[in-house]
Amino acid sequence: MWIYFGRRLILAILVVVIAVTLLNAMLHLVPGDPAVMILGPRATPELIEAFRVRMGLDQPFHVQMATFFWRLLQGDMGTDVFTGRSVAAIVLEQLPFTLTLIAVSILWAAALGIPLGCFSAIRRNSLLDKVTGLLSVSVISIPAFVMALYALLIFAVELKWLPAIGAGEGFLDSLEHLILPAFTVGVSWVGYMARIVRASMLEVLGETHVRMARAFGLTERRIVFGYALPIAILPTVTLLGVGVAYLVSAAVFAEVIFARPGVGALIVEAVDSRNYPIVLGCVLVTTALFVLATLVSDLVNALLDPRARESL
Repeated sequence: MWIYFGRRLILAILVVVIAVTLLNAMLHLVPGDPAVMILGPRATPELIEAFRVRMGLDQPFHVQMATFFWRLLQGDMGTDVFTGRSVAAIVLEQLPFTLTLIAVSILWAAALGIPLGCFSAIRRNSLLDKVTGLLSVSVISIPAFVMALYALLIFAVELKWLPAIGAGEGFLDSLEHLILPAFTVGVSWVGYMARIVRASMLEVLGETHVRMARAFGLTERRIVFGYALPIAILPTVTLLGVGVAYLVSAAVFAEVIFARPGVGALIVEAVDSRNYPIVLGCVLVTTALFVLATLVSDLVNALLDPRARESL
């Protein structure tokens, strides 16, 4: 297990380095001089050149990236070009909002999607199974930003049941402001989880050990929840780990549309203003979050499934 963990950790570091480098390269391809965009059109050529030197933009791309990673090893993620504050402090201020949104979205989606998939498999071809299948395909096919816009128009503008923008103040107010964003981020995952759990449950219910349990006279409830579901839920753990990237991208739309603070909204603002240090810091944190979630899901699978441990 420790060898497996070490290999995955090395791979995770490589993924973070490659992802940050590629995204920064794409940012450099965007037309326009970031120094001019930041200082404004009235800045003198001398001031623009001094700013480029101070930010290291006069250096070749590989030198800029090497400098960034060297400073990162020393715990320095850079400085915001507008406020002069530490990038790490700015990103860490916004990160809890995004993590809370993702966590709540996953929790309510899993609480609804897993039972729906389980009961759909038990009642195969029933009305519940058909309705669940129809709803699952429907919510999966709707993009997150479309769902966010319609949720905003229906529940906040027309019905006025929930607040439209902001993160709220205080626990209850923050919870109320979290309902619509968490709904739009997590609704498609209800469909994903329901379909994955249903397919996995049907496969497990046809395996030999389940038929043997029925032959010994065990109750259907014990067979389903004691023997089938713990095995059928394993693909969902993997799906959640891989799906963090989608959840982060969906959170970007939710944070922008609902005017919530968070890393997603910070990335959009930084890209728009060509604030390189903030962009690199946000990409580093979100990529590390995705890699960490994938690593944790793999380790959980290895701990829960003896077959996965034997293959390490």
